[in-house]
Amino acid sequence: MKYLGLDYGTRTLGISISDQTGLIARSYGVIRHHEDTNTLFTSLKEIVAKEQIEAFVLGFPKNMNNTVGPRAEATLAFQKQLEDIFHLPVYLMDERLSTVEAEKVLIQGNMRREKRKQIIDAVAAVIILQEYLDKRRNENGKE
Repeated sequence: MKYLGLDYGTRTLGISISDQTGLIARSYGVIRHHEDTNTLFTSLKEIVAKEQIEAFVLGFPKNMNNTVGPRAEATLAFQKQLEDIFHLPVYLMDERLSTVEAEKVLIQGNMRREKRKQIIDAVAAVIILQEYLDKRRNENGKE
């Protein structure tokens, strides 16, 4: 099964993609949408068709105390739109600290601040998708 990992923000959408076996996530890029959902969904439709995506994994930004705040509510609304438009499963994955982890990875790679700002959402999407794939594999008892 081929998955598209998404890190949904108010201005950008970080995107990652799995291999066909659903084992490895890699960066796919960032869509800058500035809350323009028409542009966002047009771009996503092209990716879904081109890559033959079968499901989405959407980062779910809960608060640190496990409550659902405004960003998580916006993500739930985005999930509903994805389901309505694509008729594909959309799995939520807790994304607390994924951006912090992505920032650490990029800093360790000595990436300059300007470059980090351009790709951090895509790296966060990779982390979200890879955690989902690993969790799914462990639950199914596969190595």
